[in-house]
Amino acid sequence: MKKVMTLGVTVATIGMLLAACGNANSSNSSSKLSSKTVSGKVLAVGSTALQPLAEQVGQTFQTNNPKANVEVQGGGSGAGLSQVASGSVQIGNSDIFAEQGSGIDASKLVDHRVAVVGMAPVVNKATKVTNLTQQQLIKIFTGKITNWSQVGGANQKIVLVNRAQGSGTRVTFEQFGLNGATPKSSQEQDANGTVQKIVSTTPGAISYLAFSYLSGNKLQAVSINNVKPTETNVATNKWKIWGYEHMYTKGKATGATKAFINYMLSDSVQNGLVKKLGYLPISSMHVSRSATGKISSVK
Repeated sequence: MKKVMTLGVTVATIGMLLAACGNANSSNSSSKLSSKTVSGKVLAVGSTALQPLAEQVGQTFQTNNPKANVEVQGGGSGAGLSQVASGSVQIGNSDIFAEQGSGIDASKLVDHRVAVVGMAPVVNKATKVTNLTQQQLIKIFTGKITNWSQVGGANQKIVLVNRAQGSGTRVTFEQFGLNGATPKSSQEQDANGTVQKIVSTTPGAISYLAFSYLSGNKLQAVSINNVKPTETNVATNKWKIWGYEHMYTKGKATGATKAFINYMLSDSVQNGLVKKLGYLPISSMHVSRSATGKISSVK
């Protein structure tokens, strides 16, 4: 009788342990599943320099999270900052710090730096120019040099193509490429893709583009002072025309917005699409830059 009772207790104990393990596994599975379940809409508006990356990461994010919807639109950094500040979008994509935006109260926005973008002067290849001094570049954009033959190129009239006011790419190019000089009035375009097409098809054209738009048989990226616009040179600030790609939120990011930004900052994206599309991961930088342009070494 005693042996039967002992056996009964043993069986009962084993049963309880198995049930507990089963419940624990079930609980863990549910927790694991719920942690992956992301739902909600994320509308990101602004920088066209960041747009290709944001769009592709958004598509992958949606594939992994079928209940989430990510929509990415351009419009320029100014539009991104103003719309996120007004609360009309979840994310404001920007090539510049919010402190640099016109009429923006940066204290109400949270900065998420998701990548670094290099920018470079580009010309139509028919100009036969591959390098300029910074002073020549400034004189071209301020209208003091008007023909490519004046800088060793073809006998062609220079056609200036600027970015529109409010463009973060324009702000960065003027600040670090032109040393703050104001360009001569010329045609203005509000998207990197449009500028890419115009420069490719217009003899004598010059403008500036994010590295992610430098491809094209008829485009020539221009070196400055014999320094090439490469990611390696950006990382050390040897090439000075670069900026952070910011994703601003109004207050702390929550829900699907937070999950999307976290995914953008994940190792798989930073070492995958970020590099593949011509951006630099934040971790690749050997220097950092403040909103005022101050450079510091990254330890």
